[in-house]
Amino acid sequence: MAVIHRTVLNPTKLELLTGWLPSRPWYQGGQGTPELVKAGGFRLDDPEGEVGIEFMVVTDTSGAGATCYLVPLTYRGAPLDGAEHALIGTMEHGVLGRRWAYDGCHDPVLIAQLLALIAGKAEAQDQNISDTPDREVTRSSAAPAPEGFSADATDDQEGTELRAADGTALRLQRVLRPGGDDEAALPPEVIGHVAGAWSLPDGIPVRGLFAALRTGSRA
Repeated sequence: MAVIHRTVLNPTKLELLTGWLPSRPWYQGGQGTPELVKAGGFRLDDPEGEVGIEFMVVTDTSGAGATCYLVPLTYRGAPLDGAEHALIGTMEHGVLGRRWAYDGCHDPVLIAQLLALIAGKAEAQDQNISDTPDREVTRSSAAPAPEGFSADATDDQEGTELRAADGTALRLQRVLRPGGDDEAALPPEVIGHVAGAWSLPDGIPVRGLFAALRTGSRA
């Protein structure tokens, strides 16, 4: 199990994301600087114990209406070869030293563990407490996920998508909206999903779809 260290990060995760989010195609804000607050999320364990994996939900309150985003992150003790385009920035960790923070959709360790979560072979962990499962995260799998997902993720105005060689798509919903996580109501092409919880700016807890595994092309 990953250990959550109570220490100082410089810069903080939110400070890194404040500079990075406006560069994303799915960012819904205007020209001003994002005003971010942490709204939820969960962690996954790297079986090798080398890579930190976090699915963070942040809310941007800078616009007329607050927008919630899902930001999958990986934290590494050394640069990931070939992933310079996915680097969000570096942080100085009070215990672990320098950490390289990446957009996890381009990190094969995160993708492998997300697929393992969908398949029921990995368990979501609490974002803030060591060795504690996150019971708010739910998942389903109607068929085995194919192998060979490319780490070449594609962003659009709503999310990020990766493709396997057989055309199966793994889509992460970057702009979060409450609802849509009822397994019975998911489209028939969805063969697996992950849903979770976060809090709105007024403190109201909500749930929604985080990721979906789809056969063939999206409708």
